[in-house]
Amino acid sequence: MLNVFFTVDVEIWCDGWQDIDRKFPAAYSRYIVGTTPAGQYGMPYQLQTLNDHGLKGVFFVEPLFSARFGQQPLQDVTGMVRDAGHEVQLHLHTEWVDEARTPLLPGAQAKRQHLRYFSLAEQASLIKAGAGMIEMTGCKRPNTFRAGSFGFNRDTMDALAANGIAFDSSYNATTFGLDSGLLPGQVASEPFECAGVWEYPMTVFKEGTGRQRHAQLTACSYAELEGLLWQALEAGRSSFVILSHSFELLNARMDRRDDIVVKRFDKLCAFLNRNRDSFRTCGFDGLVPPRAAVQPPLLASPLWRTGGRIAEQLVRRFA
Repeated sequence: MLNVFFTVDVEIWCDGWQDIDRKFPAAYSRYIVGTTPAGQYGMPYQLQTLNDHGLKGVFFVEPLFSARFGQQPLQDVTGMVRDAGHEVQLHLHTEWVDEARTPLLPGAQAKRQHLRYFSLAEQASLIKAGAGMIEMTGCKRPNTFRAGSFGFNRDTMDALAANGIAFDSSYNATTFGLDSGLLPGQVASEPFECAGVWEYPMTVFKEGTGRQRHAQLTACSYAELEGLLWQALEAGRSSFVILSHSFELLNARMDRRDDIVVKRFDKLCAFLNRNRDSFRTCGFDGLVPPRAAVQPPLLASPLWRTGGRIAEQLVRRFA
């Protein structure tokens, strides 16, 4: 049995930092609800589809935006997830720190894009603030964290431990994972412990061209994801971590649904439901980590599947 973590990063952006108070309502409608002429293809669609197939999702909710726009929008987001029976976990995009009406950190007056650009003490303070914001919406305290844009480092693990957060899913070998200070000289693809915190890395694989790619709904075809899931199961892996976003079923202009990605999502959910004797979608609440093991080689996808995905992505780009 392979544990599959279908993770959704829930974020709101106002497409720039000018006039954000006026832009926020429309941004919420796009990035959270996914409003299109054909219906809602954001979180409501994702939650309903997961429930229709009896699957579990992990929603990493970014709360720092509420330091600018108030608690109610954040409460609406976490309430959607909680009421649908899925996990609310913590996600931080530090671009919001200097936009807070009440300072989150002393003297924070300039943007620092990634959490890794903050000191250990500052990271611990921001994680504490974010977890508190989630709790204030009526959810239980998060026990799992993911840094925005996977921009974490070794200090992040100590900051999480100081806040009693048991799990992290910030390691991504295609971004900052290799220079994060965790497991120097290795590429992590299976869970491991650091500073008392269990790291669950993003699933990363070698595509047919030899390049590394992470398992993300908009970055992989359905055929790639299905093939990699079977390969991970046959290799005896303990976990498979998939990335999505609250707005990922919309096109790049965010003015209509992305038919190809919606189809990928629907097919993936149907596949996981149909093969629940082999794949268990799960979250981090009550999770028992596996025994520590040597990091295995990356999964690999054949060239013909890579070619199929490239063709799909070209259609998406020009559709």
